[in-house]
Amino acid sequence: MVQIAGVAAVTDESFAAEVLAAEGPVLVDFTADWCPPCRQMAPVLAELAREEAHRLTVVSLDVDRNPETQAAYGVLSMPTLMVFRGGEPVKSVVGARAKARLLRDLDDVL
Repeated sequence: MVQIAGVAAVTDESFAAEVLAAEGPVLVDFTADWCPPCRQMAPVLAELAREEAHRLTVVSLDVDRNPETQAAYGVLSMPTLMVFRGGEPVKSVVGARAKARLLRDLDDVL
């Protein structure tokens, strides 16, 4: 699994505690080792995790190793970035994007 600086990895087993029970919004990066756009997103997500830590937690979930969570949220394309708040998904964006665009896309849920 691609490790991203400042981004914790979650699993099917830890998803409820790390994401659904979190205090504030959590951005989940649904990713896979075989996905080139996912690797493109790694530095963007590392920056986002560092710069937005005061208002957003960023975590990563490897879909190949954690199929239950992927299936539960109907994630079919990688990367899918999904924001959870209060245990519910509130926003989902699919595909790699520049940090500025990602921040614009997420602006209404942060």
